[in-house]
Amino acid sequence: MDKTLRIMIVEDNPHARGALSAFISTLDWLTVTCEASNGEEAVEKIKSQPPDTVLMDIQMPVMNGLKATQYIKKRWPQIKVIALTLYPNYCLQAKQAGADAFLIKGCSVEEMTSTIRSVNGIAQK
Repeated sequence: MDKTLRIMIVEDNPHARGALSAFISTLDWLTVTCEASNGEEAVEKIKSQPPDTVLMDIQMPVMNGLKATQYIKKRWPQIKVIALTLYPNYCLQAKQAGADAFLIKGCSVEEMTSTIRSVNGIAQK
């Protein structure tokens, strides 16, 4: 692949955020450009470091992932947002907020990488 996709991880749990970052660092076609612990922090960081894709937790303090997704998609529609949560019942709300895809935390590595490729129009390997 010619281009490395820039990923932002938005997750309030520092352990989960670190695990996602560590996993993504093993993939040569993705790079974590920044991390945020809530939606408000994510929006501020996007202003100076816009990623290609955001992995967005739904339930967070300050600004939840649904509100952050709405804001990001309205202001930067080219940024892909993948909602990431423990709760499958948030799927419809995430889509209504503008999320490009929805993943359940703990999904397989294949499902996550396939979803990231899909929303960015990258052929599957």
